[in-house]
Amino acid sequence: MDEQLRTPLANVKLSSGVVLTSPMQTRAPVLRPRIFAEVPSVTAGVSTRKGGVSGAPYDTLNLGRHVGDDSSSVEENRRRFCAALDTDPAWLATAGQVHGSTVRVIDAPRHEPFCDGLVTTTPKLLLAIATADCAAVLLADPENTVAGACHAGWRGTVARIVPRTVTRMEEEGADPAQIRAYVSPCLSRSVFEVGPEVATRFDEDFVYRREEWPRPHVDLKAALRRQLEEAGVPSEAIEVSDCCTMSDSDTFFSYRASDGTTGRMFGAIVLRN
Repeated sequence: MDEQLRTPLANVKLSSGVVLTSPMQTRAPVLRPRIFAEVPSVTAGVSTRKGGVSGAPYDTLNLGRHVGDDSSSVEENRRRFCAALDTDPAWLATAGQVHGSTVRVIDAPRHEPFCDGLVTTTPKLLLAIATADCAAVLLADPENTVAGACHAGWRGTVARIVPRTVTRMEEEGADPAQIRAYVSPCLSRSVFEVGPEVATRFDEDFVYRREEWPRPHVDLKAALRRQLEEAGVPSEAIEVSDCCTMSDSDTFFSYRASDGTTGRMFGAIVLRN
């Protein structure tokens, strides 16, 4: 994989009985996109399912509050994830994620309902997208101090959530030619089976058929890369993870691999002062 996996772990007692040695030292492993590695004014990362405290089927680093997991476990998991990115959980901003195309500009930490994209110019505000097979697309224009994050499954991709996020970033002062972008682990072409009614909504360049496949497959990652390029993001400034959530469900939460009952990961990005 192109991403760097950083795993600063240690072993507070939770209501679930899990004992941690030091809440200030315990951090979750995160994938750190290389595209932002040399940009000190931006920090980005994607969680895995490793390094948390949740029990099955949310084992162990579930960051989703809406899936049925113990709330104290989720809050500890979120603290660990934020610690790994050197951020305060009090600065966390999340989206409601309804598989749509709405993008909101925010300047304070909160849960923003009924949207799938977030844009900010506020330093320290951690924009987080929850995923378990869909992609989190993380974007930043370090020169103009604008960041964005959006949730892109097949519906969001067809609804063009990515170019809409780039457009909202432009409205806040970003230059697409200065934007760097990262597409997180998600379903890969080899496993992303769809019905013909879904396949017809994608350009044929991204639809694959094989005799041994009962239904067509979609290359979501390639479709998202194309949309980023068409929105003006330079090809060399785009990093697409080669990790597949479903094929590696021991490392990542996968809705499909677990038949719908599982945790959520975060893809997140923050501007520094």
